[in-house]
Amino acid sequence: MELFAIDTGIIKFDGGSMFGIIPKVIWQEQYPADKRNYSHWAMRCLLVVDGDRKILIDTGIGNKQSKNFIRYYTEKTDYSLQSSLEKHGFGFDDITDIVLTHLHFDHCGGCVRYNENNEPILAFPNATIHASKQQLEWSLNPNDRESPSFLKENILPILESGKLNLIDKEQELFPGFYLKLYNGHTDGQIIPHIHVNDKIFVFGADLFPSTTHIPIPYIMAYDTRPLLTIDDKKRFFAGINLQDLVVFFEHDLYVECCTLIDTDKGVKADKTFTLDEYFKR
Repeated sequence: MELFAIDTGIIKFDGGSMFGIIPKVIWQEQYPADKRNYSHWAMRCLLVVDGDRKILIDTGIGNKQSKNFIRYYTEKTDYSLQSSLEKHGFGFDDITDIVLTHLHFDHCGGCVRYNENNEPILAFPNATIHASKQQLEWSLNPNDRESPSFLKENILPILESGKLNLIDKEQELFPGFYLKLYNGHTDGQIIPHIHVNDKIFVFGADLFPSTTHIPIPYIMAYDTRPLLTIDDKKRFFAGINLQDLVVFFEHDLYVECCTLIDTDKGVKADKTFTLDEYFKR
């Protein structure tokens, strides 16, 4: 089994929103913001190659949104979902499976593109798309606070494609590839656990968007139920041996992966590295 980081772009969010009740004077030292108070974040997906199976976890924001939307949320980069896949020798047609951690626009937007007739079609024509039943139901009947994150042009083409596989409980999707469910950020968020040799690579998604968010109190204001996020994080740490763990960060612009260490002040990031460094590629 091989793992590859797939960088799709940079997204910008209000710094205060990303750190909730943590004062800026504290989080600014760990994760900088610009003069407009924007903090900049990766949209880093993970490609898992296991024989003929090629699994992509999340797809970034995509390129079908309006210029104003893209300008408001993203920074221009010289790489994209397509170029990052091609860097490792793969194309959209090669992907056999997509696992969507949840259906917010910056996680699932790349699943759908517009064709020459401006019609929405699946960007990965040969892929089965895996998502949680809880998240789909949540996205189709969103609360007023979260509804702007669920875009119908992302969700409806997936729903109508006939290629959507819904899961409603924690399970082993493929050998060594496990899906765990967490609900504090949004209902039915999938956190994949991938077993490679003697390590468990955890895709942090929005449970752990960055190394800064590893401590229990660091919770985004975007989370629908922050007290449940606290319980989710405690449940995560209680159910796993930290020495076996590598966290892969979807959103940390500065750190791709890290190990964890338990300190007298709680769990924190320990060693940081890229997948290429870890696997000595």
